[in-house]
Amino acid sequence: MTASKKKVAEKVAESAAPAAAPAQTVEPGGSPLHLDRFIPYRLSVLSNTISMLIASVYEREFGLSIPQWRIMAVLARYPDLSAVEVAERTAMDKVAVSRAVQGLLSSKRVLRAYDKGDRRRSILRLSAAGQAVYTRVSPMALRYEAELLSALSPTDQRTFDRLLSRLMEQAKSMQASSREAESMQVDTDS
Repeated sequence: MTASKKKVAEKVAESAAPAAAPAQTVEPGGSPLHLDRFIPYRLSVLSNTISMLIASVYEREFGLSIPQWRIMAVLARYPDLSAVEVAERTAMDKVAVSRAVQGLLSSKRVLRAYDKGDRRRSILRLSAAGQAVYTRVSPMALRYEAELLSALSPTDQRTFDRLLSRLMEQAKSMQASSREAESMQVDTDS
């Protein structure tokens, strides 16, 4: 088979491949990244799509942004966190967390106190008003989740949950390894 026929055959096979085809390792100089099959991209798009759908409701009814709602949800489950801890739990940028916290403080949905042992560390928790909004928004969020998951059988839902947990564990392990490698690089540069 000539090189041009081989390229055409590869293109045809590539376009006929299902969207959920398993990820393949790409060697340098190999095929380009195909976003429609790249799991991090697909998970991000799915997350953004459902988040924006839910956000359209709570933004209209309560004037909340997506980062503000995420912070409220985290503080409802884990009260008395610092902004840094909220950023870690949500995997959000510290600047985005800071802006969202300022908005929540201004709207009196979050209260700030200071750690008795370390006055530099502020502690965040939902106010009564914040808890009231959370109590109204969380059932809506759960309804959207249920509607999304209705596309899967109960068995598939359990499998999906288990796989997401494993992927999250792997991502955290990769993150820790990356930080360790960066730390070792800094040490050797010094």
